Amino acid sequence: MKFLEGLLLPALLLARSPIASAKDDGPLVEVTPFDSELGNILFFDDSEVALLGEIETGHIFRSEDAGKTWAKQKDEDGTQLQTLGILKNPYDNKVAIAVGERQHWITHNRGEKWTSFKTKSYPSLWGSPVGWHAGDSKKIIFSTLEHCDSGPCIGESYYTTDGFKSDPKLLRADRKMCMWARSSDRFLADKSDHEDRALCIVKGKFSGLYKDFRLVISDDFFDSEDEPGVDNGRTVSGMANMASVKGYFVVAAKAEHSTELALYVTDDTATWHQAQFGEGKIEQDAYTILESTNYSIQVDVVTSRFANIGSLYTSNSNGTYFTKNIDNTNRNMDGFVDFEKIANIQGIVLVNIVDNADQPLALKKIKSQISFSDGRDWNGLKTDDDEDLHLHSVTNLHNSGRVFSSPAPGFVMGVGNTGKYLGQYTDGNLYVSRDAGLTWNKALDEAHKYEFGDDGSVLVAVYDEGDTKKIMYSFKHGQKDSWKAYEFDSKIRFRELTTIPDSTALKFIAYGAQVDGDKGGRKFVVVHIDFTGMLSKCKDSDFDNDWTVDLDKSGKASCVMGHTQTFRRRKSSAECFIGEEFKDPMPRYEPCDCDEVRDYECDFNFRPEGTGKDKKCVPSGALSLPDGACKNDAKSYKGSSGWRKIPGNQCKGKTPKDDEVERPCDETSNPPTSEQPTSKVTAFSGKSFREHYYLERPIKTDDTDETIVMLTNEREAWITHNHGKEWKKVVEEEIVAIYPHMYNNDRVFFLTAKEKVYYSTRRGLIKDDFHDFTAPTPPQHDFQVMQFHPKNPEWIIWLGGEHCSGNERGCHTVASVSQGNGVDWKTMMSYVKKCAFVWREQGRQVDEKLTFCEQYTNEDMGAPLELIVSEDWFASKDVKFKSVVAFATMSEFIIVATKGEDGKSLKLDASLDGKTFADARFPPKFEVDHQTAYTVLDSSTHSVFLHVTVNPRPGQEYGSIIKSNSNGTSYVLSLNSVNRNTGGYVDFEKMQGVEGVAMANIVANIDAVNSGEKKKKKTKITHNDGADWQYLPAPEKDVNGKKFGCNTNDLEKCSLHIHGYTERPDPRETYSSPTAVGIMMGIGNVGEFLGPVGEASTWITTDAGITWSHVKEGNYAWEYGDQGSVIVIVNRAEATRRLYFTLDMGKTWKDYEFHTHEVSVESITTVPSDTSLNFLIWGKTGKDLVTINVDFTRLPEFKEQCKLTDSDPESQDYDLWSPKHPEQEREGVPQPECLFGHISYYHRKKESSKCYQGHLDDVLHDQSQNCSCARRDFECDYNYERMPGGECQLIKGLNPPEAKSVCDKKGVKEYWEITGYRKIPISTCSGGSEMDHTSVVKPCPGYEKEFQKKHGISGFGIFLAVVIPFVAAGGIGYYVWKNWDGKFGRIRLGDGTMGSAGESPWITWPVAAISAIVAVVVAVPMLIGSAWRAVAGRFGGGYDRLGGGGYGGRTYNTRSSFARGRGDYAVVDPDEGELLGDESDEDV
Repeated sequence: MKFLEGLLLPALLLARSPIASAKDDGPLVEVTPFDSELGNILFFDDSEVALLGEIETGHIFRSEDAGKTWAKQKDEDGTQLQTLGILKNPYDNKVAIAVGERQHWITHNRGEKWTSFKTKSYPSLWGSPVGWHAGDSKKIIFSTLEHCDSGPCIGESYYTTDGFKSDPKLLRADRKMCMWARSSDRFLADKSDHEDRALCIVKGKFSGLYKDFRLVISDDFFDSEDEPGVDNGRTVSGMANMASVKGYFVVAAKAEHSTELALYVTDDTATWHQAQFGEGKIEQDAYTILESTNYSIQVDVVTSRFANIGSLYTSNSNGTYFTKNIDNTNRNMDGFVDFEKIANIQGIVLVNIVDNADQPLALKKIKSQISFSDGRDWNGLKTDDDEDLHLHSVTNLHNSGRVFSSPAPGFVMGVGNTGKYLGQYTDGNLYVSRDAGLTWNKALDEAHKYEFGDDGSVLVAVYDEGDTKKIMYSFKHGQKDSWKAYEFDSKIRFRELTTIPDSTALKFIAYGAQVDGDKGGRKFVVVHIDFTGMLSKCKDSDFDNDWTVDLDKSGKASCVMGHTQTFRRRKSSAECFIGEEFKDPMPRYEPCDCDEVRDYECDFNFRPEGTGKDKKCVPSGALSLPDGACKNDAKSYKGSSGWRKIPGNQCKGKTPKDDEVERPCDETSNPPTSEQPTSKVTAFSGKSFREHYYLERPIKTDDTDETIVMLTNEREAWITHNHGKEWKKVVEEEIVAIYPHMYNNDRVFFLTAKEKVYYSTRRGLIKDDFHDFTAPTPPQHDFQVMQFHPKNPEWIIWLGGEHCSGNERGCHTVASVSQGNGVDWKTMMSYVKKCAFVWREQGRQVDEKLTFCEQYTNEDMGAPLELIVSEDWFASKDVKFKSVVAFATMSEFIIVATKGEDGKSLKLDASLDGKTFADARFPPKFEVDHQTAYTVLDSSTHSVFLHVTVNPRPGQEYGSIIKSNSNGTSYVLSLNSVNRNTGGYVDFEKMQGVEGVAMANIVANIDAVNSGEKKKKKTKITHNDGADWQYLPAPEKDVNGKKFGCNTNDLEKCSLHIHGYTERPDPRETYSSPTAVGIMMGIGNVGEFLGPVGEASTWITTDAGITWSHVKEGNYAWEYGDQGSVIVIVNRAEATRRLYFTLDMGKTWKDYEFHTHEVSVESITTVPSDTSLNFLIWGKTGKDLVTINVDFTRLPEFKEQCKLTDSDPESQDYDLWSPKHPEQEREGVPQPECLFGHISYYHRKKESSKCYQGHLDDVLHDQSQNCSCARRDFECDYNYERMPGGECQLIKGLNPPEAKSVCDKKGVKEYWEITGYRKIPISTCSGGSEMDHTSVVKPCPGYEKEFQKKHGISGFGIFLAVVIPFVAAGGIGYYVWKNWDGKFGRIRLGDGTMGSAGESPWITWPVAAISAIVAVVVAVPMLIGSAWRAVAGRFGGGYDRLGGGGYGGRTYNTRSSFARGRGDYAVVDPDEGELLGDESDEDV
């Protein structure tokens, strides 16, 4: 049980009788015994009322006389208080809450009376359950226990405005955390109209993932709410935390694919600024907001997680720019920092630093430092003998309250030692300073707990290394030989020593375990210590009325914030008591003359560079011109010096920094505009680019880099931070492979041929950012060498080899793991093919150490594989499967392919949690042998799509797509005759960013192909997740106004056909973009069948495939920029020096000459999010490799950033666009935008808007869910087939699925008889034609009586129980886009084969070998979220009556169609582009 801060109670039930004693000339001491261990003792400020709690019983005791007597508490109803903890109101010293399980108690009068209130659930475990209002003690937020079962923790918060006189009301039900805006006494103190304002971090509109958490604000307890634009007026998702600090409110947002956080600061909750840390970086769970001042925020930022070391930063007055104060601050694992501001005196700070920070594995060498200038300058602590002194601080707490100081002016105490470094606590002595830390002297030998009383007139200490009989005290400011002792009759081991928080009293409380006489046991005691009456009251002559910190021994006070501070303090020679209880000592201020270094900070729109006297303020962006400036060709104007006096600073006079200076006019505008893009060519030696990866910056951070790493065939690794304008070598050593971190875009690893590995954790951005470690074994490049953990970025699995150099015998693989980014290694297993971490954020909240490895049986590299599982790095392990072909870990599913007992068939098992596996059932008469090629196309929410090859002959491959139910175990046929190639790629792609749109190429002449003829392919598209497929309609005329040679109204004979993955030179090139909503491009032709690539033209659609336009004759590569504001195409079929671009989504095109010579273009790329205005062309000119940066940022169309107001989205630069179903529109169906039971609205830039978009945090604006159900919201149930008329009929010879099976699901009490129709889980329709509820409803077994009571109930409740668990809240797949490499991560999929000559084997494209393969390819690029999410997402499923192959050409649907999840269907995780297998019969 944990007791937090103070609370009180009434009803004096069972008063505790103290044992009183006083010695001559000593304090009054009274000892009160208790029956069990006690929690912290808590005082109400400005009173002698204290509380404590018994840990075992939860009972609370109250004292009105500073611990002299105690009484057990009851509430006004006579109920005995039983608490888990006590929380004091920091803004009202009469209010506290005793937090129970579901019953809690509040007092408004320091515990004289307690009133109970109840909550529906237990109190929150995520931070404090109580949120106090700084201006009204009756306004309280109470947060209850979070639910963390299947993903991020979400709970409920309640509120009261009458101090719980009435029952608490629900504030927010889907929150991570909630706070009052007035959560600190200085924030909004002058804004009376915000008294009810609350802020909550809540789950996303369409997703419960952490990356989609939002900040919302309400002034009416969330009857209405607003999402503030914290980033230049735009909303930001990924909100992780928030805090109120003095006059500031701070929120932290986590960047996707990074641990980095962006901090946003406000002083009014209306205007926000992003905090900038220069080269510093704020990471998740790696920063601490410290005790701050009224004019700045202090933050300690972790610089070494492994060694718990940080750097201390201080902000300017509005919290926007942070300057580093000191490096290598000492921290601990819980985030506590050795940092304390000396109480009541401005500008003095004590910290501990780590002197050997460059040795993360060594024992820390800690030194203490002090600053008297708010962190600008630092010095060591010195004793009177001029020895270095080091003190134990916050990371090694031994008492409650502050560590060193109290409101008693200038008095500081601590336990430590002299010497070079800080030693053990038990080797320390007690030191005291009477001049605020300037000088120190030893007060007592050995370590002691200590406290201050009577404004420093009394110092009290108790021995803290074991039992003692003494209490030590000094009336002379702790001077040597001034300490006296009070002695007990028996020994006590003191655990706490405390007093009234303002340190003005003469009474103290100590708590400990006392030796119980001759019994040898212990009893728990509270000791009351009272010094009242021992000395007389001080006279005026006993005071120094102008005491100050004398830094330079001049007798003058130092200046902080433009003024000096002096105090009235008792002289150390006077032996008297001040006796002004509850009256806090207050400083007197006198203004100083203004100082250029001390009293100024950078003005708005300027950022600091340098420190101290060398500090400069340089423009952080374009400056605003004063009225009338820079007119008539003027070159300069009078403007800010870049400095301003710190707001609140009281210095007098002026300095040159107050004067305006001449500033150049070109500082005030963006770079000169240009009607054409600009280009920059860089040449490299070598024959080919071997690999390249984008390390896209975290969107929410203030970095502006666009980093790419690249490796040539000559083993030279290069890096650029400005999208290829300038490149530099990473290291001079030869690099054989690059491994970007799968889940963290900041981290990248460069492998040498041996054990040495270079790496960066900051995208190589800062000087000396490339470090190295030694791997445990040489890399085994035949396999994927490195695997990364989704949550813990420093956890790495390394796959190396032993005895593999030269002609050694016994070459085998060894898997090792590091939890410290390569600093430490532990061997897991030998003779393995692949190992992978299993934990995922959503759906698999298993042990973070859960790891799967494929190991060769009996440690024989030629033997079949076993799948082995462990949660302790294989100290213990479990063999899950034998004869394993391969396994794939996806976002929700784990699929394991094994060979059947007959040695011929393939068996699939699926798991959701990594522990429990179930057999997969294939469609009727659908036999699969283990030589069949398998491709995992997609892992949409709650379903898996597999492509199963029907004809595996080289050059004639095609197959069927089958689709699973919600747990991946039951598969049904979805689509026949889908084309694939020898490499395992399938012509099947989902459109990014829009629900339900997918394209597939089918083989239209399968009978002829089976006889050996060439394939004839056709392209089809679905707009409703595969429920209906149509041919692509061709326009009437081409780009030149000519008609096509066929009738475009006859789609069977004349439609548009697009080349898919199987024919692309670079599989990363996808039709669509995650942010250019509704736009697709491709190459193809109009006719009856798909023609040769060499005869293809380039095409575009801007309405998600409903209509298409002809762009150009020829084969062009394309790329999207700024979310579709610019689209660039370049000829890839022949050498060229020109590209073409459009700024109006393809209506008009302009050309640009990017090089003076012809370039053979390999590809054109941009950042994976398609939000940049820079592109990079990769190619060759003669013998040279070249990259060509093409920059569109200076075009006048992109001079200003687009504006968007979320509450009125069409008022500025954006429209709302909704996709439609073409058939519904043609048939005149009302609301053709109604797809899947709702209308989705997307932000899309207006054609008339001349602006750049940058990053739009949420492309999907909203979804309305008010459509009536129609036929298209349903699909055929399991074992049913769709007939030509659209109706679903039971397949002859098969039985309907068991309707009663839904009763196995939790909470389901009724079920409907099977109708042959099942609602597509992604659909949110209601009412209308509910085709699955046209039969009879029946009770589930065991619920018959309840069913009778509900006679006549509709089936809607059953629908909710059955369908909703499969429906993830919201959205579309537009967020499925991050990859590490352009559009599609190159990833070794564990197929064990070597790549082509000159290519890093693990980089080989995911391939499903020809025979004997079961592949799980994350075949097509969908790249979800991470940089490696290669494949999966954009693909659709569905069915069509195509004939041939599969089960007699019949088409029927899966038990579980696409479930609705925020937008991507695919979530094959980064490591999921795996091929399930490459074993042959000989391997069995």
